[in-house]
Amino acid sequence: MKTVLLTGANGFLGGHLCRELLQRGYAVRAFVRPNTDHTVLDGLPVDIWSGDLRDPANVRAATYGCDYVIHAGARAQVNPARSSEVVDCNISGTAAVLAAAVQAKVERLVYVGTATVFGFGSRKKPGDELSPYMGERYGSDYMDSKRVATDLVLRAVREDGLRAVLVHPTFMIGPLDYKITSNALLLALYRRQLKGVPMGGKNYVHVADVATATVNALTMGRIGESYILGNENLSYREAFRLMASVMNVRAPLAPVPPLLATTIGWTSDLVHRFTGRETTLNSSMTAIANDGHYFNVTKAINELNLPQTSIRAAIAEAFSWFRQRGYV
Repeated sequence: MKTVLLTGANGFLGGHLCRELLQRGYAVRAFVRPNTDHTVLDGLPVDIWSGDLRDPANVRAATYGCDYVIHAGARAQVNPARSSEVVDCNISGTAAVLAAAVQAKVERLVYVGTATVFGFGSRKKPGDELSPYMGERYGSDYMDSKRVATDLVLRAVREDGLRAVLVHPTFMIGPLDYKITSNALLLALYRRQLKGVPMGGKNYVHVADVATATVNALTMGRIGESYILGNENLSYREAFRLMASVMNVRAPLAPVPPLLATTIGWTSDLVHRFTGRETTLNSSMTAIANDGHYFNVTKAINELNLPQTSIRAAIAEAFSWFRQRGYV
C-alpha cells in the first residue's frame, strides 16, 4: 500500500482529499497544525501527524516513509490583506515541504495552489496556465505568497529533480466545510447579509471534483506542469441568482458599481487602521470583486480527467450539508 503525506488534511479540501485517497486504497498521513479542529477527519483511518509546516525537522520526519506528498496546507486569509503569518506559512512552509520531499525521494509531489496565481481573462477569452500573474494590483499577501510558492515548486523541479505536478483550484463549493471557508458566501446570501452585487465574477468548481483531479495528479499529468481546476465562469449576479434559487431565497438585486465598491473598501481600511476594529471587507477584497476572474480549464479536463459536476449540484450539496448540521 502506497502512503501519501497530506498537508492541510483537516481543511475543506483536505477532508475531501483524505476520503478520495482512502477510497483508492492509499494510506494517509494527515499533517495538521497543533491545536486545530480535526472534525472533518473524525472516523477516518488516517495517521494524524501534528506539526508546523515552518518546522523543517518535523516536516522531514513526517515525510519519512511516504511514497507521495500532496501539499495542500496553506493560510488562505484575505482579511486583513497583509499578514506576515500568511507569507511565512505559505512560503517557508512550502520550502520545508519541498526540501523534505527531495530528501525523501518521493515518487511525486502534488502542489495545491490557487488559480489566482495566473492572469484572469474575460468570459470570451478566459485566462489559462500561460497567462502571467496579475495579482500584484490587489495588495494581497495570500495571492502574492502563493505565486512565490508556485515559483519555488517550479524551481525544485528544475534544479533538484523533484517530480512535481501543480494544481490550482478556483472557488470551491461543496459539503464538509466545517470551518466555513468559501461556503460562507452561501450562508451570507441565505441570511440576507449581502446587500448588493459586485460587477465582477469568478470561476466556480465542486470541491469533490478538485479532490478527484488532485489525486489523479499522483499518477497523471506532466512533471512541472500547472493545471487550473475549475468549472463554470459566472458573474456575481449569475452566481447569486443560482445560489438563491437553490436555497429558495431572494437574491440581492442592487448593483455595486466599481467606484462605490472601491470607496467601501478604502473606508473599511481606514476604520480598521484608526480603530483597530475588524471589518468584513477591505480594499483588496473589493478590488478583486470589481474584476472578472474567469479561467479556461480545458488542460485539466484533458490531462487530469477533471470532472465537471454542475455548480448547481455543488450548491445544493453544500446547502443540504449545512441544513443537516443546523447551520441554517
